[in-house]
Amino acid sequence: MAEAHQAVAFQFTVSPEGVDLRLSHAALKQVYLAGLRSWKKKITRLRNSLVTGMFPASPASWLVMAAAILASQASRLDPSMGLIGKITEHLPASAYLSEPARAGLGALAFATLLWLGLVVTMRGALRALLCYHGWMGEEHGRPSHATKCWLALVKIFAGRRPMLYSYQASLPRLPVPPIRDTVQRYLESMRPLLSDSHFQHTAALGRDFEHSLGPRLQWYLTLKSWWATNYVSDWWEEYVYLRGRGPLMVNSNYYAMDFLYVTPTPLQAARAGNVVHALLLYRRLLNREQIKPLMIQGTLPMCSAQYERMFNTTRVPGVEADSLQHRQDSRHIAVFHAGRFFRVGLYHGGQLLGPRELQAQFQRILDDPVPPAPGEETLAALTAGPREPWARARQTYFGSGRNQESLRAVERAAFFLTLDTTEQGLLGPEPGRALDRYAKALLHGQCHDRWFDKSFTLIVFRNGKIGLNAEHSWADAPIMGHLWEYTLATDVFQLGYGVDGHCKGELDPSIPPPQKLQWEIPEECRQVIQGSLRAAQALADDVDFHTFAFKDFGKGLIKKCRTSPDSFIQLALQLAHFRDKGKFCLTYEAAMTRLFREGRTETVRSCSIESCNFVRAMTDSAQSVSGGSRGLPPRGTQPQKRDGGCGGGVKGAGESGGSRPCLDESRPPHRFRDQLPGGSRRWERQVVEPGGTIQHP
Repeated sequence: MAEAHQAVAFQFTVSPEGVDLRLSHAALKQVYLAGLRSWKKKITRLRNSLVTGMFPASPASWLVMAAAILASQASRLDPSMGLIGKITEHLPASAYLSEPARAGLGALAFATLLWLGLVVTMRGALRALLCYHGWMGEEHGRPSHATKCWLALVKIFAGRRPMLYSYQASLPRLPVPPIRDTVQRYLESMRPLLSDSHFQHTAALGRDFEHSLGPRLQWYLTLKSWWATNYVSDWWEEYVYLRGRGPLMVNSNYYAMDFLYVTPTPLQAARAGNVVHALLLYRRLLNREQIKPLMIQGTLPMCSAQYERMFNTTRVPGVEADSLQHRQDSRHIAVFHAGRFFRVGLYHGGQLLGPRELQAQFQRILDDPVPPAPGEETLAALTAGPREPWARARQTYFGSGRNQESLRAVERAAFFLTLDTTEQGLLGPEPGRALDRYAKALLHGQCHDRWFDKSFTLIVFRNGKIGLNAEHSWADAPIMGHLWEYTLATDVFQLGYGVDGHCKGELDPSIPPPQKLQWEIPEECRQVIQGSLRAAQALADDVDFHTFAFKDFGKGLIKKCRTSPDSFIQLALQLAHFRDKGKFCLTYEAAMTRLFREGRTETVRSCSIESCNFVRAMTDSAQSVSGGSRGLPPRGTQPQKRDGGCGGGVKGAGESGGSRPCLDESRPPHRFRDQLPGGSRRWERQVVEPGGTIQHP
């Protein structure tokens, strides 16, 4: 317990001779540095809040305006048309100030009010401009004159050098679509799947809903859209994710892979050191809001709200519903290796640990021979099984003592790291089967070596390959995709490794070693753990996974054919499913709504009347290339476009009937999931480009 003694800043002993006070200067220095770092972060957050609050204006614009007003006052000009004089008369301390001082304060007050008015006007104008979505229905690369003028106005009012959250207040709210359009789109999505009699019955139910219960529910939605920032996102988070009682593993969590053909170093501890440091550099940029907001075509801002809970976040199990626990900061990570849990500090002397120092910490864990405590090795299976047993076990066995402290160390960590004992990647004589094992290792592992409740778990394998497993409720996959792209690029191209494969940098031997977490798990709790483990293993065994590298062509060739890559893949999936099953099924494709404030995802039904006609034509040898039969439009004609009523929040693959263009970036276009005979699941993915790919459940 040397770490605990070092944490004590002073000790005193009362004796007949008096009080013996002994100060630990090293501990006091750590306390001072920790407080200094905390205050720096608070000041940075306050400054960022002020700068974001006045965007698209800036403090410099206020100085320019104040200088212009003062200069006009000095020239005996009154740009305020008498308002400065009125303000000067009502200054509270005017009796104690000289005439020039009162005039100067009045001019500054007027300049500030005028500047605030301009800020509100620019922000309102930008919000009004961003409500226009007519550009989505136009041919890519050939915008209309109206769209060109609109883009020019957006660039004028969008400001310069935005921070991560600068556009949040300027984004429009997600509109509530008319109930008639909602029912119509539902019926269009069901038409390809139902017989004529069943469809007529469904249409009658839809019309009845539209005129009976629907209007009252629509009124509730409209009321909520006026009151809440986004009328969908909180319900989506709660009812789609947090209220789910099934396992997170496989059903909800998704994963990301490493480079397929490149492994920068075969040293597990070195790769972990570089990658963890890269993740922490990204967290620092995130805390300082120095990450640029995502912009469509470099002009249209997208919502950045999902970045807030990327780090220091845990999903806490509940009996009826889970909750998300997010902390502003965390100074450690939780590490799992060979059935044991460790707490690794991230700072020493007020400075972030470098890659070489982190490598030494992880190497200490790899070399530690201490065996796991009884029940500790499979403890994380609680997060892999059903939620209710985990919630009850957490209340019963982890509410006090060592278990509570150790669980807090895991849940309050910046993220979770698994130093895996297996090797993965393109290994062995069968690369295809090796990729299958690699994917399953990232998706579920051994069901007890990932903490599936953390916002994400970084996985470093014994041969240096990496990957991550991410919890889904706090954000969607594109957010993790940005983090993962930055991490891989920083690891290889910025940090790098020495010729011996070790991390670069100097090593400080005075850094305290990792702290092994202590657990006291009774026999009753071990039985609960084993029950969760059995349920998780049954689910993992039910997954038949095939991953392969597709090198024949990619999105570049598809675009040369003037075709959307997303539409190409969606039609390919429809065709493959029909050839395999002989029927169509309701198909879900996620599309982002981040053009609106706090937007997350919307549903695209890619199984439409037009897609079914295309599939039938492809499977009918009597059809010619020119088409024109069975409802197919002649070649070269454009399908009729209709206003789908969704507010234009998404773009890319059209919804049923081509009524709504949708931009699908929330899930990769190479995803395919189907149900095999006997109830087992099949996951299939084409890796179009090597490295950095993300697979969704």
